[in-house]
Amino acid sequence: QRRVHGGFCAHEFILDLRPLKRTAGVEAEDVAKRLMDYGFHAPTMSFPVAGTLMIEPTESESKFELDRLIEAFLSIREEIREIEEGRVSRTNNLLKNSPHPAKLLTGEWPYPYERERAVFPTRYVKEHKFWPTVGRIDNVFGDRNFNCSCPPLDSYM
Repeated sequence: QRRVHGGFCAHEFILDLRPLKRTAGVEAEDVAKRLMDYGFHAPTMSFPVAGTLMIEPTESESKFELDRLIEAFLSIREEIREIEEGRVSRTNNLLKNSPHPAKLLTGEWPYPYERERAVFPTRYVKEHKFWPTVGRIDNVFGDRNFNCSCPPLDSYM
C-alpha cells in the first residue's frame, strides 16, 4: 500500500495503458468496456491522465471482490497478449467488441471468437453474470448530442 502524509492509504490507483495502443491497438476504453463483461462497472477513463484508467476499489470492497478484479485484469492482459502476438485481429477481438450484451446469446454470432469466452470469461461470471444492456456505443456522438430524459427541475421542487 502507498502511504501518504499522516499514515493514510491511497484508495485508488492508475493503470497506464498507453503502451498497449502501440503494441496491440488497445486503448483504455477497450479495457474499460471489457471489464463490463467481467461484471465490473467501467472505471474512470483518461482522468487525471489521458490513456489511463483510474481504479478505485474502496475500503468497502471485500477481499473476494478485489481478488475477482485482479483475476479479471490478468485475464484481460492475456487477451491483449493474443493481439500482440498476432493470434487474433487487432480490430475484431474480445476487447474491441466489448461489452457483449445478452441479446448476442441468440441468433447468429458475428465474431471470430467463441461466444462463451466473450460473455462468460471466468467461472464466477458464468454463475453470477451481470449483463450489460447494450454493446459498444459511439461515445463521441453521445457527448456531442446529449439528450437528457429527466423531468424538468421544477418537478423536483
